[in-house]
Amino acid sequence: MGNRLSKITTRTGDDGTTGLGDGSRVRKDDVRIAAIGEVDELNSHIGVLLCETLPDDVRAALTVIQHDLFDLGGELCMPGHTIVTDAHLARLDGWLAEYNATLPPLKEFILPGGSRAAALAHVCRTVCRRAERLIVALSAEQGETASPAPLAQAPRRYVNRLSDLMFVLARVLNRAAGGADVLWRHDRGASNGQPEAGSNE
Repeated sequence: MGNRLSKITTRTGDDGTTGLGDGSRVRKDDVRIAAIGEVDELNSHIGVLLCETLPDDVRAALTVIQHDLFDLGGELCMPGHTIVTDAHLARLDGWLAEYNATLPPLKEFILPGGSRAAALAHVCRTVCRRAERLIVALSAEQGETASPAPLAQAPRRYVNRLSDLMFVLARVLNRAAGGADVLWRHDRGASNGQPEAGSNE
């Protein structure tokens, strides 16, 4: 995985480039660097979510996911190197099945909100989707069969399933806080969701 940082300020990036794990250098606005940055941002948002009061099992899952995302960023940083595997995907699938089984079926769209923890989980979900878009863009640019460093499918599949899991966990966290889903009101009508004059809402 390359050398661990012993000196934070290296000045090697002053020219607008950054080093990859294989020793090559690319521009800091390269799509690969953008994808790595989105994964890093997602991991940071999960770190903020972990500052909240959470059920022990959710906390444990999110901690594992943080380590997975660090591995995923490492894979993106080292062209041709594989870290994320089908086992990582299977673990997400297991959590999705486990937590979704505890929730009532959705009959309406829901809004991001409710408890603070649930709202933060929705932020994680949206950042995860952004990371997915960049990884898809990188895949299109590099090609999954390109030589010498094809982009594996597992990182893209991982963030796709993780965004679903964050949606489910937001619902779980609202219930853990004693609340429920915040439903989108499709029948707001001409009032556009605003209380009418004289209303006590």
